[in-house]
Amino acid sequence: MFSKEESKKIRQEFWTSFGQEYSRKWILYNTKVKQIQLKFTFTRKTAMVSLDVDSEDEIIQSYYFEKLESLKNLLKSEYLPDIVFDAEYELPEGKSVSRIYVQLEDKVSITNRNDWPQVKSFFAENMHQLEMFWLEFKDFITD
Repeated sequence: MFSKEESKKIRQEFWTSFGQEYSRKWILYNTKVKQIQLKFTFTRKTAMVSLDVDSEDEIIQSYYFEKLESLKNLLKSEYLPDIVFDAEYELPEGKSVSRIYVQLEDKVSITNRNDWPQVKSFFAENMHQLEMFWLEFKDFITD
């Protein structure tokens, strides 16, 4: 096991090396829609690329998620065939968001540097596809 400080240092090393290796500006939180964010997640158990819909107003959250669901077939056929839709995805802190995501099937850990190349490649490929989808359909989603 790692101490909190060691774990923090390892996470920083991963994200710094990822940023250096894939030095491009990702959309991520800059979707221009407060309730929608694209995210990278890498923990001791999994790696994931996601689009989260998060609003204190359940109606707004449902509205955006339903718009995304209406594009499900297109998203699966043209961008990310393994995308998962979850209207009530529970975050580790207990909060629920609506999430569409692609998760790396292999068991990986941010503390295992041997997993890093695979995860970096997974992130770059899948986030690129999710961004291309977002850029193509954001006007429809946010209409």
